[in-house]
Amino acid sequence: MEPEIINQAQSWLVHNQGLIIEYAVNIAAALLTLLVGYFAANLLSGGVVKVMKARRLDATVTEFVGSILKYAILVFVVIAALGRVGVQTASFVAIIGAAGLAIGLALQGSLSNFAAGFLLIIFRPIKAGEFIEVAGTAGVVQSVQLFTTTLTTGDNKMVVVPNSAILNGTIVNYSRMAQRRVDMTFGIGYGSDLRKAKSILARLVAEDSRILRTPEVTIAVAALADSSVNIVVRPWVNSADYWPVWFDFHEKVKLAFDAEGIEIPFPQQVVHLQQERTQ
Repeated sequence: MEPEIINQAQSWLVHNQGLIIEYAVNIAAALLTLLVGYFAANLLSGGVVKVMKARRLDATVTEFVGSILKYAILVFVVIAALGRVGVQTASFVAIIGAAGLAIGLALQGSLSNFAAGFLLIIFRPIKAGEFIEVAGTAGVVQSVQLFTTTLTTGDNKMVVVPNSAILNGTIVNYSRMAQRRVDMTFGIGYGSDLRKAKSILARLVAEDSRILRTPEVTIAVAALADSSVNIVVRPWVNSADYWPVWFDFHEKVKLAFDAEGIEIPFPQQVVHLQQERTQ
């Protein structure tokens, strides 16, 4: 019985020698594909992580992107290896595509915030420590994370803003530029001396060391309003000095105008009373 089984096995091997060699080659190629793909995935993901770290991007995003890239490459490598040994991979691709679509629809809002956070970290229109205004909120940036950005307002409230709301709206960054212009308007009465008022404003500008000499300060009449002559004062300061100059200059102008007899008009309402005659 045993010689007969051996003879049948030998006969099968002889008749299927080509098929066996083909499968052996395919299996070897599949294993080689897996091996090369594994090293390629590590090499590419590691290279991307190094580049992102060199650009000082957020560590969370760096590691996340590296992991996603690695496993995405490994998925394609496994599919390629299965196809090399004759497995029909069309169904696997369809399943992966359907799963990706389902996950994308379920996490649409979160994915939108993630994509926005990734772009914010890559292009850096805002950074930690900067004073910004986004989505109707103004505050200092504490951190830019994957899905949200955390701000601290001037009265020390923490505000968490979804990244998609930031990227889809207008970003006003008050800290990015080194210098800012302080736009101030002061009204004087029509009976006051205009030249004297402008001279006082010029003197106050010259006395403030925080005000930059270049660009040149603008002091000019902006409007002849209903009850006042409006004079604009537009000095340039370092961004950190914006609010201190704003507050101090208004106080100095009020004190100087009072001392020099320059009237600062305010809204007034005159009421005329008419007494009816009685017979």
